[in-house]
Amino acid sequence: MPLTLLIFVPLLGAAAVLLQSEERSVWISAFIFSLIPLGWSLYLLAVFDPHASGYQFVEHFPWIPQFGISYHLGIDGISLFLILLTTILISLSLLYSGGGDIESRPREFCFLMLLLESALLGTFLALDLFLFYVFWEAMLVPMYFLIGIWGHGRKIYATFKFVLFTMLGSLLMLIAIIYVARAARGSLGYVTFDLPELYKIRLSATEARWLFAGFAIAFAIKVPLWPLHTWLPDAHTEAPTAGSVLLAGVMLKAGAYGFIRFAIPLFPAVAVEAIPVFMALGVIGIIYGALVAMVQPDLKRLIAYSSVSHLGFVTLGIFAFDTQGLEGAIYQMLNHGVSTGALFLLVGMLYLRRHTREIIEFGGLWSSVPIYASVFMVMMLSSIGLPGLNGFVGEFLILLGTYFSRKVAVYGAVTGLILGALYMMWAYERVMWGPLTKAANVTIADLDKREIAVMLPLVGLVLFMGLYPRPLLNRMQPSIDALLVRVKDAQAEVQREQVVASSGFLPESAGATVTADVRGSK
Repeated sequence: MPLTLLIFVPLLGAAAVLLQSEERSVWISAFIFSLIPLGWSLYLLAVFDPHASGYQFVEHFPWIPQFGISYHLGIDGISLFLILLTTILISLSLLYSGGGDIESRPREFCFLMLLLESALLGTFLALDLFLFYVFWEAMLVPMYFLIGIWGHGRKIYATFKFVLFTMLGSLLMLIAIIYVARAARGSLGYVTFDLPELYKIRLSATEARWLFAGFAIAFAIKVPLWPLHTWLPDAHTEAPTAGSVLLAGVMLKAGAYGFIRFAIPLFPAVAVEAIPVFMALGVIGIIYGALVAMVQPDLKRLIAYSSVSHLGFVTLGIFAFDTQGLEGAIYQMLNHGVSTGALFLLVGMLYLRRHTREIIEFGGLWSSVPIYASVFMVMMLSSIGLPGLNGFVGEFLILLGTYFSRKVAVYGAVTGLILGALYMMWAYERVMWGPLTKAANVTIADLDKREIAVMLPLVGLVLFMGLYPRPLLNRMQPSIDALLVRVKDAQAEVQREQVVASSGFLPESAGATVTADVRGSK
């Protein structure tokens, strides 16, 4: 049961941490228990079949059979690298936090971090809707305490805002999940929450639209899409560094993943109808996030708003319904996790030294902390999509895939790219270049060995993913193609029904065209 091991080892680690009494042993135990899932996810990556489109390492057992609930886990090319990203960022966050970022109640902090890892991994592995919902909700609990206890400033306000937004969306999704499971009784003769089984059910167009809306609102809040994004800057700004890293690096990706794994394949015809809506929201988010980031005086808040802009690109790629667009969306989810996670770590390191994040308090740091400034430059260039770094690959694929079907959306997205380069490079100039005008900046220390150890893997990933994306894309493509077949089949069925509705019969030529389209998509 390799996937069960992946989920529950962090839970064992959380229990082990509570048994520790000495602070150093708490950090060592938590870090070691975070390395086990990391090593195991690397093993799964090594033995993953890159040519298979279905789920691998599947575990499927009855859990609550009287209600059609099963314990169903699996990995495909869509979830594989999100799992690896989760285990990497958890380990690096614990390594960093043990160096002085968390000074109070380290045992409780490590306990919650490992609980969060377990919930995140379960979210990406679950193939039963009820099981998925359990893990989805479980993510909120540790993050609630991480922000509320170890956060800064208006942490209680940020915590409640985060929970209220996400709980509202989760409630709508729960209603939709229960309705879909009960609808299976009419189509299949039994109630089930199992995702592959639910692909077979028949719903009316009205039912499908309402159910898609229930899922889509929950996932849009988590992404977050404009205008449902307002909880994100506050949560990022007030969260501890590790909380910001995991919130941006992994938790936001759960929303985009939810669209790809659940909302679109369950209701493909409605998803196709909703393309203009989500394209518009994506473009607005890209431009709005960039414009607001440009005027932020707080460096951490600037990076928080950049997430709104970057995840607008992910939305475009998903709803392009094109192989390149979807590959780019998943790749950009990984890129954002690496580069933005690294930027939040770097801001946290600077805050430890100066106890401020106000951009006006810095300037000329390159002469004081050249290693720090060099790493920050790499991550800044990755964020704006410099060719040769990871951000370029994802954004290029998204723009390429979207251009074939929605040229106007691409023009808006390119505007956001230009604005993104402007605000990131302007922020870097104000922090790193120019004269040292503040005496406190003259004596601050450069990165120590622990901090270099935290940043080196992320720099390596930025370079590897930018220069050699093929191993990742090859493993994604079969699963993406399988999803697109389902979408194209739904498009063909909609076209067929429109022909029937308009003419009262299906002309032979139209039927032949639809059949050819479906065969071509397969």
